Amino acid sequence: MSKEIIQSSKVPAPIGPYSQAVIANGFLFASGQVAFDPVTGELVLTDIQAETRQVMENIKAILEEAKLSFANVVKTTIFLSDMQLFAQVNEIYGSYFTAHFPARETVAVKTLPRNVNIEISITAVIAL
Repeated sequence: MSKEIIQSSKVPAPIGPYSQAVIANGFLFASGQVAFDPVTGELVLTDIQAETRQVMENIKAILEEAKLSFANVVKTTIFLSDMQLFAQVNEIYGSYFTAHFPARETVAVKTLPRNVNIEISITAVIAL
């Protein structure tokens, strides 16, 4: 088995000993993304919609670096600081997919890195 590390310059670099994404056995596994703006290096925390949009844009940049799109995504995991945010997150999240939505779970957690409200990780298939 070979693996390829995916690193996009359009997404902030990892803050720990992990990769943005790894391709192995025909799948891309992307680490959880939070709402870091790659231009400013600051977190986008103005509201949950803006925060979710930035997370999805970071995921999009990783997918594009691997020459993939949201159509390749087969599984997502959403971590939320509060389930009361679910409907607002779902609205933004859903706008990035056009059909054949991926499998997903949404989990409420006590805290997330840097006290953000949302983190999303994905698994994508390389060949459709």
